Parts: sequence; C-alpha cells; structure tokens
Amino acid sequence: MKKKPIIFSDLSKKQLENLKEIYIQKKVESMSHQELREYVLEIISHQINETIGKEEEMEAWREMSDFFGEQFEIIILEIQTKYNEDKNALKTEIDPQKQRLELLERNNLEQEKKDMWDD
Repeated sequence: MKKKPIIFSDLSKKQLENLKEIYIQKKVESMSHQELREYVLEIISHQINETIGKEEEMEAWREMSDFFGEQFEIIILEIQTKYNEDKNALKTEIDPQKQRLELLERNNLEQEKKDMWDD
C-alpha cells in the first residue's frame, strides 16, 4: 500500500509555523553571500518599486526617509533639479492630450444640445 504524502493541512498551526521557521533558517544558512545580496536586492526593489496605492507609497516614502535621515531632503532636491527638464517635457506631452480631451468634451456638449432641440 502506498504511503499518503503529508500536506500542510495535516499540521497544526504551531507545527506549520515551526516548519516555516526551520526552512527560513536553513535556506538563509545555505545561501552564499552573493546569493543573499541578490535576494535582498530583489526583495527591497520589489518592496519599493512595486508600490500600489497611496498607503504603500507612503510606507515606502517613510522607509526611504528613515534610511537617508538628514540627507533625504538634499537627495530629493538634487533629483528634482536633475529631472526638472523631464518634467517640462512631460508637460508638453500632456498638453496636446489635455486639449484633445477638452475638445471631445465640447463636442459631446454640443451634440447633447443639438439632440435636445431635435425633439
């Protein structure tokens, strides 16, 4: 008779937590220094760059602020200065799009007015 494989639901919550802790410890111990660096880089990059929504963005902001400390504002000012030209370029790209949206809205309003008088 074939032995039934053990699955996670066969363990109690405490047993599963203990198994996970053992795995984490053994996994970290088995990784080289380079593997650890790459793994941490991947995790931090995902945590900071893949924020979704205002709450996660604020959490990432606090983490960066805590890390940089007093240098945080200086770094932000340097970035704002460096990429100020990009902001101006973005404005010129947005303006035509904004104009098209406004034109569409005006056309819709005019069409509604025409339809109202067609009755």
